[in-house]
Amino acid sequence: MCAMPDPQSVSAAVAKLYDTYPFPPEPLLDEPPPGYNWRWNWQAAYSFCTGRKPEKDNPHILDAGCGTGVGTEYLVHLNPRAQITAIDLSAGALAVAKERCQRSGADRVNFHHLSLYNADQLPGEFDLINCVGVLHHLPDPVRGIQSLAMKLVPGGIMHIFVYAALGRWEIQLMQEAIALLQGNQRGDYKDGVTIGRQIFAALPADNRLVQREKERWSLENQRDENFADMYVHPQEIDYTIDTLFELIDASGLEFLGFSNPQSWQLEPLLGKEPALIERAQDLSDRQRYRLIELLNPSAITHYEFFLGRPPLPSMNWSSDDVLLSAIPDRNPCMDGWESHCLFNADYQIVNLTPSEFEFLQACDANGTTTTGQAQRRTVREILSATSGSLTQVRHLLAQRLIMLTPGSNMLS
Repeated sequence: MCAMPDPQSVSAAVAKLYDTYPFPPEPLLDEPPPGYNWRWNWQAAYSFCTGRKPEKDNPHILDAGCGTGVGTEYLVHLNPRAQITAIDLSAGALAVAKERCQRSGADRVNFHHLSLYNADQLPGEFDLINCVGVLHHLPDPVRGIQSLAMKLVPGGIMHIFVYAALGRWEIQLMQEAIALLQGNQRGDYKDGVTIGRQIFAALPADNRLVQREKERWSLENQRDENFADMYVHPQEIDYTIDTLFELIDASGLEFLGFSNPQSWQLEPLLGKEPALIERAQDLSDRQRYRLIELLNPSAITHYEFFLGRPPLPSMNWSSDDVLLSAIPDRNPCMDGWESHCLFNADYQIVNLTPSEFEFLQACDANGTTTTGQAQRRTVREILSATSGSLTQVRHLLAQRLIMLTPGSNMLS
């Protein structure tokens, strides 16, 4: 029977990797980073999880396993009233993160050289916890996610990204091959990168591992930092839907949904056979997710999802009266506004009708009057002053171009 690896030695090995190859290796800028990731915008993320805009606009946010601070920098710039805390195990990566945020003006960050296991040492609780690409590198992910869950405020949300086994099958094979050829030099990460690149150069062009690398990973793996993170990492746990939900259940938190829901639709796979779609109606959500990854394994390389600590609202806008009484705001995560053609939160092209454009303009103006007094108009009031319809409002909501706050009659 194989002995379990010592957690401290594993953590030391992981820290050594990222001290050698700080990750992610994105360039440092003297200005805010371009674009956005809506999952790192408190208002957009909360609205996705609950169906409504959050009441507070000054959240406490934890970037758990911040690496070189790429996500941390975005968290600061996308949440102008938030207080950000960032932790990481690697001193080398943290040094880059600090420089990155200092150079771009992201000056609302408290950095801590700390393991996820020791999150209890941080003061206070957090409204949003971001943990991307970290849990699967822990020797004990359950302990890690439970440590973070204890720091989530009631009503708070957590965004997580972990690896999926089926879509990373070729990566697992290459990891083991490199380790075998390294022998007692395993742990020398520069040697591991050299060996890995030599293997890819030597293998036939039609080799399955070579083909997968070329079609999916080769562009980013031109940088040694990416190659090392993918192929010579000392600790990695890849999940399936079944083991993923074991991890989620162990957290004690509520699963709020995948943050890339378009990847979890059965219709693109089985839509040509309506009888199969009908049979799938009897499956639980977890069974349906498992079916999707079984039928399309190469596409599921990771899981990204939100968890929450109850109590959390769950707004349903199906009632016309409820929707008409809501107060709308434009989603802050869109590119190309103010234009009839723009990118939505997922960087998909949206062409607005004149009425939809007019409604979004009204949402932008739905803040203060010329006298400075607050004026928060409802959907009903905006529609009465514009040419739009409730159907168009629902279309904007479905595309996540607007966020809604329940009207006063819903809050009483």
